[in-house]
Amino acid sequence: MSLVRSSDPDYRVCQVSFADLLELQLRAEREGWATRWSSEESLRGQVKEASVFLCPILREERNGEVRSYRCLMLFPVEKGGTAGGVTTIDIAPEVLASMERIDRDPQVRKALARIFSIASGGISMVSKD
Repeated sequence: MSLVRSSDPDYRVCQVSFADLLELQLRAEREGWATRWSSEESLRGQVKEASVFLCPILREERNGEVRSYRCLMLFPVEKGGTAGGVTTIDIAPEVLASMERIDRDPQVRKALARIFSIASGGISMVSKD
């Protein structure tokens, strides 16, 4: 797997609907990709029915072609009140390419890449001293 950098042409940040997320899950199940929920039921138990944000972080290549992208996904947690979660999901290259991106402006792309980086390291509420 190779790293996807925010300066790469195939880097994008996308906002997808919950229905689209279910389709991504079903495709990942059909393809036998390891990075997905164990079932649609598990996904529904963890992810609130709302839009989610995702961006590619790794490319899986076979025979010189990208087979899938491992994407970071930020989502509202089903049983967490206003809490969010971050996880990964594998997505087919043609599906990722067809998603509408929200990071066309270079400064926005840089800011969103930083947000995903911080979220993947963990976020917690901090009381000020």
